[in-house]
Amino acid sequence: MTAVWIISIAGLLIAAAAITAWRLIRVRNMQYWLGSYCIHRESLPDIDAGDQATEVFIAICDHFEPECYGASHERAIERVSRWVSDYPKLFGDFRDSSGRPPQHTFFFPADEYHPEYLDMLAGLCDAGYGDVDIHLHHDNDTPENLRHTLEEFRDTLFYRHNLLRRDEQTGEIVYGFIHGNWALCNSRPDGRWCGVDHELSILKETGCYADFTMPSAPSDTQTSTINSIYYACDLPGQRKSHDSGVRACVGQTAPDDHLLMIQGPLELDWQNRKLGLLPRIENADLHATAPPTHRRMQMWLRAGVHVAGRPNWRFVKLHTHGCKDGNLEMLLGPQMQQFHKELADAANRNKQFRYHYVTAWQMAQIVHRAERGERDHGLQPAPPRLSAAISE
Repeated sequence: MTAVWIISIAGLLIAAAAITAWRLIRVRNMQYWLGSYCIHRESLPDIDAGDQATEVFIAICDHFEPECYGASHERAIERVSRWVSDYPKLFGDFRDSSGRPPQHTFFFPADEYHPEYLDMLAGLCDAGYGDVDIHLHHDNDTPENLRHTLEEFRDTLFYRHNLLRRDEQTGEIVYGFIHGNWALCNSRPDGRWCGVDHELSILKETGCYADFTMPSAPSDTQTSTINSIYYACDLPGQRKSHDSGVRACVGQTAPDDHLLMIQGPLELDWQNRKLGLLPRIENADLHATAPPTHRRMQMWLRAGVHVAGRPNWRFVKLHTHGCKDGNLEMLLGPQMQQFHKELADAANRNKQFRYHYVTAWQMAQIVHRAERGERDHGLQPAPPRLSAAISE
């Protein structure tokens, strides 16, 4: 065989491999964000390096859907009751570096509203274990109806259930947001599961203090901006306006009419490969077959989500669907307890590692503290043991 034939065959093999790789990338919709992953990675100090401790803020943001998969009202009540009764018993004795117990933010869907669900969750939050914010599934919507839906549910949570809060400066009722089906700002290519191109403006105008939808990979709604805390605004004539924005930075004031976007970590897991070859996507999703572990925590830290200029404050926004039956068993079981034990052990071994359980609201406030250049995260310790008995 001549050298020309060898070169030709090698070229064909390389081309075939490239085509196969591109198809695999597109199957997992990685074309939306792989460039950012490869090109725009920052070099961050190791947790063990330097004299400054690394402060890690962990928020679990739950797409909390009691009626998921067509569950009956009775089954939904059982799911919520399980959270209310078991969470304090399982996690009430754990404490982070600030002396606070694990926190859980229930992003409750407006489209599944029943007052009894929220009355139960309010008791758990009042006992010091978390918070409630807004989740929404909608399709073929209009700006007018979206505004009405958000305002009505916001006011119901605040006035009927004593949830949410008022902004200390403006006095308006504020809420955090996660978009159902990941389709924030009409970001699906087919236009399903939203319908409102200028959704960011409506969120901002109705009191949304931050969006926590991303990452959505492997969905085709994933933004090209990854592992970031930034501000986005609606762009005229454009969907998916949050695809990029202005990064949150120490000493920089938030741009007017921009919505704060707090993303969770998005990584490629080379130790967990599909077919032994392709790295799986690590998207900070907690589910039955992927519980939180010490190894995953290292990847979340490596993603390095932080406010520019404050690399020793790392933000780890996790997400889950806490009412799916398998997920519920994991989140309210020994695997989750083990994760909290591993965090405590890591902090005991390494005094430069300090971890803090926060709600979505608290995470956003810590972002703003970093932007103002403050050195104190502002978290206060909880009593030694919170109540394990919560009225249902």
